[in-house]
Amino acid sequence: METDLGELYQLHADDLVAFACALVGPVDAVDVVSSAVLATIERNSLDGVIDVRAYWFRAVANTAASWHRSRFRRRNRETRASALANGRVVEHEAASDARRVLAQLTPQQRAVVYLTYWHDLTPGRVAVMLDVSEGAVRKQLARSREQLRRTYRP
Repeated sequence: METDLGELYQLHADDLVAFACALVGPVDAVDVVSSAVLATIERNSLDGVIDVRAYWFRAVANTAASWHRSRFRRRNRETRASALANGRVVEHEAASDARRVLAQLTPQQRAVVYLTYWHDLTPGRVAVMLDVSEGAVRKQLARSREQLRRTYRP
């Protein structure tokens, strides 16, 4: 089975890393994919999985969300500490480029946007890959579009 997993990983690695890039950026994408795939292998959670690619996409999305939460908390702590040390409040500048605007979306919203627009997947297929309902995908797409409309001003 290990050979099969190695071959499966090689087959899907580029897509998983591209997906992770959209969620956490290129610097951490490979680490997120590695953590997600290794966790599924270590837990033997692939037994009985029919669509390993979809399962790994879901694992990458979950790992990215966890990474995002810990990074967000760390950044907030560092920002507060810096502001207190300097005796001032740090203000965030409004972002104008698309990457910064997309970064404002939640990891779930980025995952839905990425799979929908970069991979041309239907909401039904995105729902299967992320293990959520199709309605949840449509709702996240609508919220993402609204967020992008509000914050992106070319």
